[in-house]
Amino acid sequence: MLNYKNWHEKHIETLGFGSRLSDSVAKGMGSWKFIIIQTILVLLWMGLNLVGYVYHWDAYPFILLNLVFSTQAAYAAPIIMMAQNRQNDRDRLQAQADYQTNIDAKLEIEALTIILNKLDVDKLDKIIAMLEEMKK
Repeated sequence: MLNYKNWHEKHIETLGFGSRLSDSVAKGMGSWKFIIIQTILVLLWMGLNLVGYVYHWDAYPFILLNLVFSTQAAYAAPIIMMAQNRQNDRDRLQAQADYQTNIDAKLEIEALTIILNKLDVDKLDKIIAMLEEMKK
């Protein structure tokens, strides 16, 4: 059994811990699951602070919540940009692999064209030889 690895598997093997972590974080933050969970948490945060009779840890206008979102955005933006840079690297690798495949296919088609032309010429030569013999 051949253990052939494609360009994507080879690229993944070159990634370090930080790269894999930032890819995972970016993937998680770009999901509906994250949006839904964050929306639920924000609604709970706001609801508990609006209806809490005794203790409001973040009273309206929710300055602590804004600080949490600002901190999240400050870390999320560079992590997402790192993931995008790696995506660009993957795209370049894929484009190079596609280009090499196209070159290989072109060379193979050219070789087949030469073989087919040679076969046609050989057939025509045989037909001409047969016609010349029939004339004699």
